[in-house]
Amino acid sequence: REFRPYWFETGTPTFLVEHLARHRFFTPDLSRLQTTEALLSSFDVERIEPEALLWQAGYLTLHGVETARSGQRLYTLGYPNAEVEAALNESLLPLFGPEARPAAQARQKLERALYAGEMEAVEAAFHALFASIPHDWHRNNPLAQYEGYYASVFYSHLAALGLDARVEDATNKGRIDLALRLEDRVYLFEFKVVELVPEGRALAQLQAKGYAEKYRAPGLPVTLVGIEFSREQRNLVGFEVPEG
Repeated sequence: REFRPYWFETGTPTFLVEHLARHRFFTPDLSRLQTTEALLSSFDVERIEPEALLWQAGYLTLHGVETARSGQRLYTLGYPNAEVEAALNESLLPLFGPEARPAAQARQKLERALYAGEMEAVEAAFHALFASIPHDWHRNNPLAQYEGYYASVFYSHLAALGLDARVEDATNKGRIDLALRLEDRVYLFEFKVVELVPEGRALAQLQAKGYAEKYRAPGLPVTLVGIEFSREQRNLVGFEVPEG
């Protein structure tokens, strides 16, 4: 007598999550994915694209259709509901390195810290998550080397909580890497990898672009968070929140 994602639980999507990991799929894209009719119609299991597999298996559903002047259709796909989003991302996390038990413990601490607005505890929870990834996993897995790896782990960790995490959220001045909307507050995250850009640029971009303006109208408190990852340290090396 409970509402739970039983459909997902009985689907045992082992092949699916391994397929996504093997293709180094940028998991934040799963919340809003655009593709063509040709890709969605592919049935060759040996060469099927991740978006076609997700569509045909029911893990993504149709959110919109655009028709170009040439007549070609562009489909926008997304999760059918929050339960599937949370369950799929929870299943994906172990393939990106975090072990199940430490990740679950970190999520519990993270959720409490986010709702309480305790930023030191939020940083500690994410640091613990990345620290739980075994050294041998990094050494033996090519997934750790692709540019979207850290953002994928970060997003999937939040999405596994069933929170309202919006990727590439559009404003009149650009796109926010990740916007997290809770009942009584909003968090805006910007990510950088320090080996690719100078340290400190994540928070600077949030402030320079005025991304918070979009969320001030409802009267919710908005917290900007600039996060820097390091491939060498294999963890967060920067977690900046404006003073005051």
